[in-house]
Amino acid sequence: MGHMSQLKQEYRALMDRLDHHAVAMPRPEDQRALEGWRELLEVMYTPEEAELASRMPMVPTSLRRLARRYDVPEEELRQKLEPLCDKGLIMDLVSPKTGEAKYLLAPPVVGFFEFSMMRAHDMFDKLAVAKAMDAYMHGDDTFVREVFGNDTVVGRSMVHEDVLADGIPEVLDWERTTRLIEDSDQIAVSHCYCRHKAEHLGKACDVPQEICLSLNGGANFVIRRGFGRPIDKQEALSIVKKARKLGLVQIADNVKNEPAYVCNCCACCCGQLSSINDFGFKAVNPSGFEPAYHPDDCKGCSRCSRACPVAAITMAPARAGGQRKNELRAVFDSELCIGCGVCATTCKQEAIRMERRENPSHVPENAVERVVRQMVEHGRLADLLFDESESRGAAFLNHAVQAITKLPPAQRALASDQVRSRFVQFVVKNAPAIEA
Repeated sequence: MGHMSQLKQEYRALMDRLDHHAVAMPRPEDQRALEGWRELLEVMYTPEEAELASRMPMVPTSLRRLARRYDVPEEELRQKLEPLCDKGLIMDLVSPKTGEAKYLLAPPVVGFFEFSMMRAHDMFDKLAVAKAMDAYMHGDDTFVREVFGNDTVVGRSMVHEDVLADGIPEVLDWERTTRLIEDSDQIAVSHCYCRHKAEHLGKACDVPQEICLSLNGGANFVIRRGFGRPIDKQEALSIVKKARKLGLVQIADNVKNEPAYVCNCCACCCGQLSSINDFGFKAVNPSGFEPAYHPDDCKGCSRCSRACPVAAITMAPARAGGQRKNELRAVFDSELCIGCGVCATTCKQEAIRMERRENPSHVPENAVERVVRQMVEHGRLADLLFDESESRGAAFLNHAVQAITKLPPAQRALASDQVRSRFVQFVVKNAPAIEA
């Protein structure tokens, strides 16, 4: 695989470009991870594709504006972009109202890492990609820190709805996986990227691979580019039900409105759950629920502890009157718990039900707010608002302004420091008034 000094200029330019994304692909320190990092680039991109991708925007942009940037005719550029879209290296998002496609450089996560393994067979050498990803992600924690080292993460846990306690306050639509499906205009099912990768490494579990769902605009891209197949709502709900019986965690896009996906994740293969278990990062935004434990109903079987995907439940000895031997009782670590409800689903005694979490974590309203928060936390807000001295369109800036006004005061101050713009500083200073 060679050394960094041999990395072609096209790939260096691409890495510089990816460094401006909400999730970048930083160079690791460990030699094995470094070799995997380089291998991923060379397997996925030809030098010509890397050069083209290195000039792509990070937010959806029309072909007309891109043609001006590249100084080539629109149709010629479209033909060049098509192969990269088919590989998931560039995304073309089609407006359901106008039918116009807008293009952006796909990030590593959620993006071309997942797309590379969502098809069973395609132009990528799956074994080479799986080995390179494993080396890059597990050689050291550089990439894990990039994805999960800040407050705003890419995914949020969805509670298993059938184990919610009676009498809890109303459960909101965005908190229900079933409602997300019922409200979707388009749904696709794909191979689980994590489980498919594990299969090529000889580490996959026996959970079915074709089980992860894309919704709405995400589904449209997945279907058009062959990363998954279209399904109706009934089949999607059946997949969700099956996943819950298998004790899987449902992890959705970390937004309230129009999430792009719902994955059905196992602790042994999932990259997000393994980042919790292996590296100790808070890689999944917990649901708004937590276990309510009724020890009098518990038989000490330890099903809940063995099923918990983040090892947040331990079994501790408890004295029982009139018995020589201790009984076992579950002990819950509320800091580790992601509120998925797998423990309650597993319990045969109904000793666990899910109740409202007293202080739930923040869930961004939409993808723009999530990305703004990620960019502020990474110190890259200016990269989002201004791209090679080209200001974003009015519609995007309007969404970005709304997202900035919702930031906590400390993060609004960071936003002001990162963008030396009178406009942004005005927004930060007058955020409460703008919100009102």
